[in-house]
Amino acid sequence: MISGYATAEGTKRFAQNSDVNPANFKEFQHLTLSNVGIGTYLGDVDSKTDQLVTNAVKQSIQSGINVIDTAINYRSQKAERSVGKAISELVQEKKISRDQIFVSTKNGYVTNDADVNLGFWEYVKEEYSQKGVIKEGDVTSGYHCMTPTYLSDQLDRSLKNLDLECVDLMYLHNAVEGQMKDSSKDKFTDNLKNAFELYEQKRDEGKIKFYGMATWECFRVSNDNSQYLSLEDTINLAKKIGGDDHGFRFIQLPYNMHYDQALLAKNQILNSKFVSILESASSLGVGVFTSVPFMQGRLLAPGVMPEFSELKPSLRALQFIRSTPGVIAPLVGQKSPEHISENLEILKIPPLSEYEFLALVKKLTS
Repeated sequence: MISGYATAEGTKRFAQNSDVNPANFKEFQHLTLSNVGIGTYLGDVDSKTDQLVTNAVKQSIQSGINVIDTAINYRSQKAERSVGKAISELVQEKKISRDQIFVSTKNGYVTNDADVNLGFWEYVKEEYSQKGVIKEGDVTSGYHCMTPTYLSDQLDRSLKNLDLECVDLMYLHNAVEGQMKDSSKDKFTDNLKNAFELYEQKRDEGKIKFYGMATWECFRVSNDNSQYLSLEDTINLAKKIGGDDHGFRFIQLPYNMHYDQALLAKNQILNSKFVSILESASSLGVGVFTSVPFMQGRLLAPGVMPEFSELKPSLRALQFIRSTPGVIAPLVGQKSPEHISENLEILKIPPLSEYEFLALVKKLTS
């Protein structure tokens, strides 16, 4: 397994050695991170897709992207393995060193293994139930489990899949969305506390550097919605467990020109004021990565994307997101060499300035 993790020196060296416009890197937690990342969500569970993802990750990294995002349940563990293969090959070829790249994954959903010839529930029974990893009542109706025993098991599987001794960021995956329909708020808070305690323990063991929450609804809905989660309360919980040096430093949520709640919805309460989740995250020292930049291609249909520049629709989408104050990087799912090359064109130009971005938002919302 490859040792190490992303460091200030390594990520800065990556940026300096890259042909990317220097404005396309952002500093957060002393790390220099590309303002576009690669995601690995979609795809068939076959060897052809494995190779496409591996090649896509390699091409992206060699083109100047050092943010790589995956999850254990993506393609039933095969996405992580494809990412791990890409990183291992680049390290072996001395194209990169481990300290130059920032790797995030996620756990929480109950997943099988597409490389094991068992049905979903057969796998769950054999790998989890019979081994005491999951007990009766641990799994919600949303196929979600966030007990420390299960999350610890999943972390070890993720590290093996990725061939890494340490992952830079471990997200608790859709915890509110996967748990709250079957749980009271108090019970969920207890479960969250237990998860954070585990993650802090795994930081001490050197298996993760940071943790956070990858979400769908909880940071975008209004505060009277049962799916709502206060970021300030979540950070305070992390502080109770890990002190001021706690590891909860990142969140992930959907954001694009259609899902604009992260920017425009004043749904978070911070210091008794209503602010957006991006404002709250910035004030609380939390970095934000965003998902679904193209809404799985729907935003790229003719006439959908506002024509605020001469860039192609995909590049306009990325330009809008990565120029948003408070966003570190959109995570782009890309597999075909053609799409990768097209998307990577965005790295040749700088993001909009904050003044240009605010002027654009004013124009689009007026």
